[in-house]
Amino acid sequence: MSSQKNPENELANMIRDEEYESKSGNDIMEAPSGDDQDPNQRPNKKKRRHYRHTQHQIQEMESFFIECPHPDDTQRKDLGRRLGLEALQVKFWFQNKRSQMKAQNDRSENTQLRAENEKLRADNIRYRGALLGNATCPNCGGPAAIGDMSFDEQQLIRIENVRLREEIERITQIAATFGHQPGELYSAGDLLRSVSGPMEADKQMIIELAVAAMEELIRMAQTGEPLWVPSPDNSSKVLCEEEYVRTFPRGIGPKPLGLKSEASRESAVVMMNHVNLVEILMDVNQWSNVFAGIVSRAMTLEVLSTGVAGNYYNGALQVMSAEFQVPSPLVPTRENYFVRYCKQHSDGTWAVVDVSLDTLSRCRRRPSGCLIQEMPNGYSRVTWIEHVVEVDDRAVHSIYRPLVNSGLAFGAKRWIATLDRQCERLASAMAAYNIIPAVDGGVITSPEGRKSILKLAERMVMSFCAGVGASTSQTWTTLSGSGADDVRVMTRKSIDDPGTPPGIVLSAATSFFLPLPPKTVFDFLRDQNSRREWDILSNGRLVQEIAHIANGRDPGNNVSLLRVNSANSSQGNMLMILQESCTDSTGCFVMYAPVDIVAMRVVLSGGDPDYVALLPSGFAILPDGPPGNGGLSPEIGSGGSLITVAFQVLVDSVPTANLSLSSVATVNSLIMCTMESIKGAVRARFEGGPEGHPPWTQP
Repeated sequence: MSSQKNPENELANMIRDEEYESKSGNDIMEAPSGDDQDPNQRPNKKKRRHYRHTQHQIQEMESFFIECPHPDDTQRKDLGRRLGLEALQVKFWFQNKRSQMKAQNDRSENTQLRAENEKLRADNIRYRGALLGNATCPNCGGPAAIGDMSFDEQQLIRIENVRLREEIERITQIAATFGHQPGELYSAGDLLRSVSGPMEADKQMIIELAVAAMEELIRMAQTGEPLWVPSPDNSSKVLCEEEYVRTFPRGIGPKPLGLKSEASRESAVVMMNHVNLVEILMDVNQWSNVFAGIVSRAMTLEVLSTGVAGNYYNGALQVMSAEFQVPSPLVPTRENYFVRYCKQHSDGTWAVVDVSLDTLSRCRRRPSGCLIQEMPNGYSRVTWIEHVVEVDDRAVHSIYRPLVNSGLAFGAKRWIATLDRQCERLASAMAAYNIIPAVDGGVITSPEGRKSILKLAERMVMSFCAGVGASTSQTWTTLSGSGADDVRVMTRKSIDDPGTPPGIVLSAATSFFLPLPPKTVFDFLRDQNSRREWDILSNGRLVQEIAHIANGRDPGNNVSLLRVNSANSSQGNMLMILQESCTDSTGCFVMYAPVDIVAMRVVLSGGDPDYVALLPSGFAILPDGPPGNGGLSPEIGSGGSLITVAFQVLVDSVPTANLSLSSVATVNSLIMCTMESIKGAVRARFEGGPEGHPPWTQP
C-alpha cells in the first residue's frame, strides 16, 4: 500500500474537526480512563470526554491568537501556566481556531467567486448574442448594432472601451491616494441627503458619470453643425435636439409635462491665463465670488480627489451644491447638486465639467462647463456649454418669461460675459497694485489705498447680489397685491458681523419695466449729474465724483467715490457714497452704499476695509428678452429693460428689538418713491427723444 496520504481522507478529517469545533465551541476532548470505556465498543476505540474552557481562558487565548496565531512550544507552555491549562490543550485550541478561521475565509472567497462567475456568465451570454447579431445595450436595453459593424469599427469601439476603463481606474487610484480609501467615499445620495453610509458602488458610479460627462462636454464643444445650428436671429448657436439624441443615445426619454430644456454655447477670449481660471473654477469661494450675479450660494459637499501630484487640479473631483439666480425676487433660483470634474488633455487644453447627480432638483444639468485653451500674452480662449433639462420655470413672473424662456437668463452667454468682465476687473486691480497712480481729486495717493477701496467695493457687490435674488435661504414678503412692481421685503439680524452695522436690517426690492435699452438706463443711473433726480440720499443736492478707478475697457465698469455737497459745505454735514457700476452684453449693475467719512480715510490710506460697515443698495438692469419683433413672440423681447431696485436699511440698532410697522411703511415709501422718480425722470428725458428707442408702453 502506498504511504501517500489520501486527499479525500484529509478533507474528511478537516470537515470532522470543523464540525467538532462548531459543536463543542471552545471545548476540547481528552481520552477517558479505562474504567469509563463502554464494554459494547471495540477495545481499541476510546470514548473522549469534554473539557470546557472558562470565559477568561477563551478571552486570553483569543487575544493571544490575534497577535500570534502560531505559538511555539515555549509560548504554549507559558500561556498554559497562566491559564491553568496543559500545553497540549493550548495546542489543540489554536489548531481548531486556525481551522475555523480558514473555513470562514474559504466560504467568503467562494461567495465572491460565485458572484464573479455569474457576472462572467452574463457577459458571455451577451457577447454570444452580439456575435449572432441580436445584441442589446446593457444601459438602456435597446438594440445594439455590433453585428452590423465592420471589423475595423468593432476594433475602434474596443480600443475606446479600453481607454475609458484605464481613465476610470486612474481616477479611482487618485481618489484612494488623497485620503479616501475604498469603501470610505460617500455616494451622491448620501452626500446630498445624508441617508446612509458610503458604498464602493456609489464611488464607482460618480467616477464613471464624471468621465462620461467629460467626453460629452468635449464633443459638444468641438462639434459644429448639425449638432449646433444658428438661432432664428443668427445671434448664437442652439442645440438641435434630434441630432443630440442621435449623437448621445443614452435614453433621455420624454420630458415631464410643463418642463423644458435649454442648451447654449458661447466662446470668448478672456484676459486671464489658464492656470488662474482653473483655480477659480475649482475653488468654491472664488467661483461664487466671480459669478456673484449668477451664483447666489454654493458649497463643496465632498472632495473625492484633489488631483494628480505635481499637477494639482488635473483629475480633481468634487461633489457640490449651488443655486443659480437672476437678480430679481420674481425669478425662482435653480437648485442643483452635481459633481465637478477637472482634467488636462494631451493637447494642453483644460476642461471643467459639471453634471447632476440626482433628479430631485428644480433643474437637472446635462454635462455643462467649459474648455480652456492657453493663448499668447497670458490670455485664454474659453468655450462655455450650458445644458439643462427638465427645468420648471412656471413660477417665473410674466415680465421675466421672455428673458428666461429664451435661455439668456441662465445660459452660456451670461456665464461667459460675466467671466470676461470679471477677468478685466481682476487684471485692472492687479495693474493698480503695481503702478503708483496719479492723484484722483486729491484723494487716492497710493496703490495700497486703491487696493483697499477695490476690496471694499468687491464686498459691497457680493452683499448686494446675495440679497437681491430669490434664494431659498431667504424669504420675501409681498407688501401689496400681485403686480410686478409690488415691494417685497425681508429682515435679518446683524450681531457679530463687523462689515454690517449691528441691529435689524430690512431689505426691500421691486422690479419694473422701462421701454429703454439697458445701456441707456445704466448710463442714466450711474451718472453723477442725474443722481439728484432720483436718489433720496442726495436730497436734491449736487453730487460730485472725487475718485474714479477703471475696472475694464468699457467706461461703465468702474468704482467711484462720490461726495454729496451740503448747503453750507461744512464737512460735518458732508455725505460720501461708494459706488461700483459694471456692464456687459447680458446686463448691468449699479451698486452703492453710504460710507463713514472717518472709516473711508482709513481705507484710502491703505487700511483694512473689512471693518467698514456697509448696507449696499442699487439696481440690476436686464434686457426684457432677446432683441426681436417688439414682443410679439413669447421668446422675444421688446428692446426694453427690466430693473430691480433693492435697498438695505438699518431700522433699529438693537438686534433683539421687534420690527415695527412704521419702519416697513417707511422703507416701502422710500423704494416706491425712488421707482416713480426714475420713471418720471427717464420719461421726461427720453420720451420722443433719441431715435431708436422703443415706444413708451408697458409690455
